[in-house]
Amino acid sequence: MTQEKGTVSVRTENIFPIIRKWLYSDHDIFLRELVSNAADALSKMRRLVSLGEAEVPEGTAWRIDVVEDKEKGTLSFTDNGIGMTADEVRKYINEIAFSGAVDFVEKYKDASAEGAGIIGHFGLGFYSSFMVSDRVRIDTRSYRPGEEAVRWESESGTEYELSASDRAERGTTVTLFLSEEGKALLEPGKARAVIEKYCAFMPYPIHLDGAEEPINDTSPLWLKNPKDCTDEEYRAFYRKAFSDYRDPLFWIHLNMDYPFSLKGILYFPPLDNVYETLEGRIKLYYNQVFVADNIKEVIPEFLFLLKGCLDCPDLPLNVSRSFLQNDGYVQKLSTHIVRKVSDRLTGLFENSRAEYEGFWPDIGPFVKYGCLREEKFYDRMKDAIVYKQVDGTYATLDAYLEANGEKAPEKAWYTVDAAKQASYVRIFQGKGIGVLVLDHELDNPFMSFIEYKHGKVRFQRIDSELSGEAASPETEERLRTLFRAASGDAKLDVQVRSLGVDGLPAMLSESEQSRRMQEMRKRFEDQRRRTGAKAKKDAAAAEGDAEDQAAEDLFGSEKFDELFPLDRTLVVNHDSALVKRLEMLAELPSLAEQANEVAMHLYDLARLGHGSLGAQEMHAFLERSVRLLEKAADAVRQEG
Repeated sequence: MTQEKGTVSVRTENIFPIIRKWLYSDHDIFLRELVSNAADALSKMRRLVSLGEAEVPEGTAWRIDVVEDKEKGTLSFTDNGIGMTADEVRKYINEIAFSGAVDFVEKYKDASAEGAGIIGHFGLGFYSSFMVSDRVRIDTRSYRPGEEAVRWESESGTEYELSASDRAERGTTVTLFLSEEGKALLEPGKARAVIEKYCAFMPYPIHLDGAEEPINDTSPLWLKNPKDCTDEEYRAFYRKAFSDYRDPLFWIHLNMDYPFSLKGILYFPPLDNVYETLEGRIKLYYNQVFVADNIKEVIPEFLFLLKGCLDCPDLPLNVSRSFLQNDGYVQKLSTHIVRKVSDRLTGLFENSRAEYEGFWPDIGPFVKYGCLREEKFYDRMKDAIVYKQVDGTYATLDAYLEANGEKAPEKAWYTVDAAKQASYVRIFQGKGIGVLVLDHELDNPFMSFIEYKHGKVRFQRIDSELSGEAASPETEERLRTLFRAASGDAKLDVQVRSLGVDGLPAMLSESEQSRRMQEMRKRFEDQRRRTGAKAKKDAAAAEGDAEDQAAEDLFGSEKFDELFPLDRTLVVNHDSALVKRLEMLAELPSLAEQANEVAMHLYDLARLGHGSLGAQEMHAFLERSVRLLEKAADAVRQEG
C-alpha cells in the first residue's frame, strides 16, 4: 500500500490533553488498556471461529505477549487475535470516539452469547499509551485472507502515518517507544508488578519477555460453580489474591446470571487493624479485567472490612473503565451484595450457632459497623447480633433481657474490662445479674444506636449505679463530711449504702450519660489532634458540614465542662468492717489525723478500682500505703 499521512479525527475539541492528563490519572492504567485490547482481539477471533466465519490451525494457542527492551527503550504488546485491515485502522484508531467492540457486538449480537467478554474501548484506551510514550506504532494483519499487513505510527497522537507492515501473522503488535519518564517501566519487576495488579485474572495467558509460563491465572476460582470448589481451594485463592498468610474465617461465593451477571468471592478475614488497611480489600473486575479497588457505588463502605474479588461484566463503565456511571443497576447490585452477606451471616447464626459465636470476636466489629452504616443491613442482622458475657457465653439482647428481666428490667449491664472491674462484676453476679462485655471502640456508638432502635432497653456500665440499703441520715452526713475533708473536694458526692460484708469499703459510681459524653469528647479531641484543630474547624465552617459544625460547637466549647460535668459518686459500704472502724476513729478528736488519712486512702482505693486514679495521685497513694503499713507493723510489734 502507498504511504498515507493524516490527522486523527477527534470528535471532541481538545480531547488529547484530557486523555493524557485527566482521564487516566494513574499512568500505569495504559498497560491494562493495551492488554485488555489484546484480549478483546482474541475474544473476537474466537467468536468468529465458533460461528464458522473464520478458521485457525488446529491447536492454536491464544496468547498475549508483553516484551520489554531496555536497550531500545520499548515496550510491546502482541496478540494473535482478529487483527485489522487498513480501513479498520482508519475507523477504529483514527476516529477516537468510535468503539470497535460496540460495532462488532452490534453486528453479532444475536448470533452467540460468547461476545459478552468483549470490553471494547480500543479507541480511547489505546490513546492512554501516549502518556508514557514519545512514539507509538501499530503493526497489524487482519484474519481476512488476502488483506495486507498495516503499520500505523504517530508521535503526537494527533498526526499519523499509515503504511505497509512486514508483519506476517494474523494479529496485532503495539510498540511503545517510551519517554524518559516512561522508561521507569523497564526497571526490573515494574512491568510485571503492574500486569499482576491489573491483569492477574485476564482470560488469556499473558507471557512476559518470551517466557512460556504465563504470569496470570486465566481461570480464577470465582468462575467455578461453588459446589465444585473445595475449602482448600478457597483458602489457597485467598492467600494468593491478598498475600495473606492467615486463613480466612469463612467466605461467600457469589454466582448469578439474573437479573444481572455477578460472580465473585467475599472473604471474612481474621480481625486486624482494619481501619488502617482498607485499600485494596475489595477488588472489582470487569470480565476478569481489574477495574479498581473499593468502588463505593458498588460496595457499601462497611463491606471494605471484608476482602474479596467481584466480577461484574454488566457494570456501566465510562471510557476509562475506572469510574462508574451512577444508575439504578449499580444500586440494585449494591443491595444484592449486602443481602448476600447478611444471608450468609444469619444462616451461620441459625444453623451453626457455636461456630458463629466462635467467629464473633472477629466478625463482631464488622457487624456492628455495618449496622451503624447501613440500616438495611441492621434490619437483616438485628436478630443475629450476639453479646459476650463475662462468663464467656454469648446471648442475643432479647435472651439477655429475658434472663435478667425480673432483677434488672429493661437494663443491659456491661463492663469494658472484667478484670479491672472485678469488684463491680462480683456485686452483680452476687445478685444473679448477667454482665456483658463491651470493650471495642465501636461499642459506645453502637449502644446508643441499639437503644434508639430498640426503644426500651438502656445500656449501663456496672459502675454507673451501686444499689443497697441507705444508712441513717446521721451516719451518711458524718461520713460525707469526713470524706469531703479528706479528699479536699467540698462538693464530693458521697452515699453510704449496704453493699455486703464481702464488698469493698468504698467504690466509685459514674453516671452513664456523663461517661458517654466524656468519651465522645475524648474521641472528638483525638480526631482534632490528628487533623489539626483549626484546620478541622475551618473546614467544617467552609464546607457547611452541619454535623461537623455541631460537634465543634458542642465538644469544642469552653462551656462543655459546665454543661456536662463529671458526675461521679463515692459509695461507702456501711457493711464493711473497715468503714465501721473508720467511724470510730472519726469520733475521737485525738485520732482525727489518722481518720483523715484512712478516709483518703479508701477514696483512692475506690478511684483505683474505677480506673480514674491519675499518675500523681497514684504516687501519693503508694507513699501513703507505705506509711500505713509501717504504722500497722509498729502496732503489731507493740502488741507483741
